[in-house]
Amino acid sequence: MGSWLIAPVVALAAFMEIMDISIANVSLPHIAGALSSSQDESTWVLTSYLVTNAAVMPISGWLSARFGRKRFFLACISGFTVASLLCGLAPNLAALVLLRAAQGAFGGGLQPVGQAILTDSFPPEKRGMATAIYGIAAVVAPTIGPTLGGWITDSYDWRWIFFINIPVGLAVFGLVSGLIHERVRSRDSVKRSSMDWTGFGFVALSLGCLQVVLDRGQEADWFSSPFVTALALVSALSFVLLIWRELNTQDPLVDVRLLLDRNFAVSFGLMLMLGFMLLGSTYLIPAYTQSLMGYRAVDAGMVLTPGGMIMIALLPLVGRSINKVDLRLLIAVGLMGGGSSLLWMTNFYLGISFGWLVLARMLQAASLAFLFIPINTLAFRDVPRGKTDNASALINLARNFGGSIGISFASTMLTRREQFHQSRIVELLQGMNPAYTEYAHHLAAALGTRPDSPATLAAVYRNAVQQATLLSYLDDFKMLGLVFLAMLPLLLLVRPGTGGGRPAAVH
Repeated sequence: MGSWLIAPVVALAAFMEIMDISIANVSLPHIAGALSSSQDESTWVLTSYLVTNAAVMPISGWLSARFGRKRFFLACISGFTVASLLCGLAPNLAALVLLRAAQGAFGGGLQPVGQAILTDSFPPEKRGMATAIYGIAAVVAPTIGPTLGGWITDSYDWRWIFFINIPVGLAVFGLVSGLIHERVRSRDSVKRSSMDWTGFGFVALSLGCLQVVLDRGQEADWFSSPFVTALALVSALSFVLLIWRELNTQDPLVDVRLLLDRNFAVSFGLMLMLGFMLLGSTYLIPAYTQSLMGYRAVDAGMVLTPGGMIMIALLPLVGRSINKVDLRLLIAVGLMGGGSSLLWMTNFYLGISFGWLVLARMLQAASLAFLFIPINTLAFRDVPRGKTDNASALINLARNFGGSIGISFASTMLTRREQFHQSRIVELLQGMNPAYTEYAHHLAAALGTRPDSPATLAAVYRNAVQQATLLSYLDDFKMLGLVFLAMLPLLLLVRPGTGGGRPAAVH
């Protein structure tokens, strides 16, 4: 019974941290106005959080082993809660950026340590349901964050998007203190592991610089910017040095040797793509409804909410099937469902109804339930108990960075494809094209103007831009779907079996 009490408590801590990644997105204009800064400057509120979060997450396994899992988890909860309070009280943008960096650093341990606690608290045959509870936090939180953030900012004040963490953090701290017990390790084991500052420097540089590149690359036009190019080179060099360092040290900060296991390596790649699709599509759908259909932020968020409800309903059902069905089959269903739903979104048009938008998102969300639990189960199926913290750090890092890559990819492709389609459409807007001449006359009649009047030409251009934007969104959905379906062959590399490692029952 104690284990089932631990699961929702640990999931709530992860939910609080994951939601905080996205909750501030829609509040940036309000933050910029209140703190007398530009919109571009205010985006560092997001970047600073993601950079420190990315630097701490992969070493959370080592920190748990060094200081004790429970002690480290409580330190992360308390630090995150205090940082949230101070973020809400920040007097200027510089202070808010620094405090968000602190909040991201403390939050970096909440996801991996929480999942490691869940994994070790349940025997293999019961981990499916425990992972389902954790999945509600990991998969649903990113879809709720923007909606909740927009509602809080519109109804109250942007500072409350940070203040709401305080009661949750205090409650989780008390519950974790009372529910989770950890065996005290000997002093010798504590002294044996000293901090590898060189390795940590490579971790911080490789992942921190990569996060800045992903977060700021589109605004700076990627590698045409010397700043982005330099950061990308530093990240690549640091990553190579990090791999070399960790493979040649006895007590690695990041246990990259886990990736030598075929099942874990495939799980890492699949989890990366899960984050890629989840956050990439979560970015695209609200942007589509707001930019092309005139939805308010709250209404755009409501398109995502029913999908979250579907995930909450399906996750326990998938959790129950983990020990009965081959994991490869469950993952294949998720990949095909997710890819097909994204390809179906290429049928969106400007007059599509709210109901069809919700249905499309619900179908996509349903596929995520068949991915999150089986991928996590596959990742930990052959991992020794002593390596759980390190494995959890890598898997959660994959999902987070997959999300960052997905958002960056979607926004970049959206801009590039819009430029492409706009140039192609404009080529057709000339008098030698009979279709254009007919269209201009119909539009002029509707407006009560002449076909060559400024008002008519302006309306033609607005419609051309709108159509180009629509086509760019459809291209994005198509590419996300194809990339997702392309992951199916990876399942051929996975050893067959259920969540407990047994072959699936044959009837």
